[in-house]
Amino acid sequence: MKKLQSIEEYKNVIQEKNTILMFSADWCPDCRIIEPILPELEQENTEFTFYYVDRDEYIELCQELDVYGIPSFVAFNQGKEAGRFVNKDRKKKKQIQEFIDTIHN
Repeated sequence: MKKLQSIEEYKNVIQEKNTILMFSADWCPDCRIIEPILPELEQENTEFTFYYVDRDEYIELCQELDVYGIPSFVAFNQGKEAGRFVNKDRKKKKQIQEFIDTIHN
């Protein structure tokens, strides 16, 4: 998973096709629990590009996108939001995959 490096990069990657931003933080225990399954999800969904967004580094972006719980996922396709799985609940691989399935083009 690529790590978002700047707001400029964010503006560029959301213009691409099938981008999923995963909002997380190093201190988040629920985020650490899903960490081992993220490579599997990427391998099973190669049509998407995944970006890790550090919630603490990009708090203004989180506010702009109404991401107040982590881990959370927001998908973009050519500049438009294609879907979101945003809440403060613990997430499981099946739930994340079901979210990804809803945004297939």
